[in-house]
Amino acid sequence: MNRIMVTGGAGFIGSNFVRMALQQQDCFIVNLDKLTYAGNLENLAGFLDHSNHKFARGDICDGKLIEKLIEEHDIREIINFAAESHVDRSITGPEEFIQTNVTGTLKLLEAARDKQVKRFVQVSTDEVYGSLGKEGKFTEATPLSPNSPYSASKAAADHLVKAFGHTWGLKYNITRCSNNYGEFQFPEKMIPLMINNALNDKELPVYGDGLQIRDWLYVGDHCRAIWKVLTEAPAGEVYNIGGCNEKTNLEVVKIILKNLDKPESLIKHVTDRPGHDRRYAIDATKIINQLGWKPSINFEEGIQKTIQWYLDNKKWLRSVVSGDYQKYYEKMYGNR
Repeated sequence: MNRIMVTGGAGFIGSNFVRMALQQQDCFIVNLDKLTYAGNLENLAGFLDHSNHKFARGDICDGKLIEKLIEEHDIREIINFAAESHVDRSITGPEEFIQTNVTGTLKLLEAARDKQVKRFVQVSTDEVYGSLGKEGKFTEATPLSPNSPYSASKAAADHLVKAFGHTWGLKYNITRCSNNYGEFQFPEKMIPLMINNALNDKELPVYGDGLQIRDWLYVGDHCRAIWKVLTEAPAGEVYNIGGCNEKTNLEVVKIILKNLDKPESLIKHVTDRPGHDRRYAIDATKIINQLGWKPSINFEEGIQKTIQWYLDNKKWLRSVVSGDYQKYYEKMYGNR
């Protein structure tokens, strides 16, 4: 049985992974999450009391807590989902990103090394590669060239992981995914933000001309890929995980409006964010060929599933967009 510490397992991707693993795999999970604004125990409804799931509230910067949990539960693998992940927030407040994404990863690595954890999987992002022109895709050999405080903090964490492997022999893997979407995503990110605004007939704020291109990956496919890496990948390998679904932001917004039968007149072009990368695209050939994974859900199917989930879970959506979210939204978009 895999005995895994999942960090950030009450967040978007982490909770989807926990739910998938407990349903489909023979594993025991200790779920460590600080429960910041993006962490939500409602994301784990139906699984909090699962016999193979132990939730622990705490900070990945707390090395003693991490070591205690590893010892108490005989943890053999760590998957690090925990991160500050929103580029806009990193521009307005980068220090928190360094603390969580760099220092927090360091504390996890130190505990993994000292307690002889058998595998450490660092969940990273394609944003560490920087921005692409009109042609080409990111491969695992693409040099890291981050352009935002968020992506710089993730690139630093990736370097730390590799350094612990080289210096102390820690068995690790790094995964770098394209833009995720799906159930339980906090509506600071583009797709759930646009769905929420459209449902409420509010303007949909599109940065600049909206022609920035992203490769969209359904979260369920991402979770399957991470399990493959955890259980089948040779140590020390890096894997790009992409959805093979390149679309402009404007295309995505229009697809959402069409699915919700809302007018395109709701689109409002706003001042672009500083240093906005123009294009990301993932070459996932390595994980497809080596581990036999490939995305199973195309964007058209995935966005319909996602929209329907938000329609079916309006109570969840209302709860996460109350209070501080409204202040954040006004700060980000009120004067653009």
